[in-house]
Amino acid sequence: MSGSGTCRDVCEELGIYCWSSDIHDGADACDPSQFPRAAFDFCWLHPPYWRQKIYAEDPRDLSRCPTLAAFLDRYKLLIANCAGALNSGGKLAVLMGDYSDRQAGFVPLTYYTKHLALECSLKQHGTDIIRFSHGASSSTKVYRSAFIPGLHDVCMVFEKTA
Repeated sequence: MSGSGTCRDVCEELGIYCWSSDIHDGADACDPSQFPRAAFDFCWLHPPYWRQKIYAEDPRDLSRCPTLAAFLDRYKLLIANCAGALNSGGKLAVLMGDYSDRQAGFVPLTYYTKHLALECSLKQHGTDIIRFSHGASSSTKVYRSAFIPGLHDVCMVFEKTA
């Protein structure tokens, strides 16, 4: 999930090795065979917020999962792959936000992230970091219902202890 490649570019500029992949290059982040094992001290992850925004035409894309249950099943595979790529004591940072879905209602993806990380034998390393979305399109939109717009994402940092 390299996105625009900013993380990779910064690592290159700082002389830090960076391994990244993306579904646009054919990589499936939910496939364990495509991940190195016990190779990194830090992993950064900013997955899709389920179907809030469709990222790729590839049916393996997390944003293409037809149900929340299917998304969570694949999301757990992704977190497990990242956990497996970490050295003991390594950290996994995940940037995720909640959102409201027309069919599913409020989708607490930050809660699910924590739950899935714990299921993958990770422990939360510290307090959440809140990233406010100043200038996001939702902050200027006018809604006809009593809707509270989501104006922030949460960065959660987990640690691999074994």
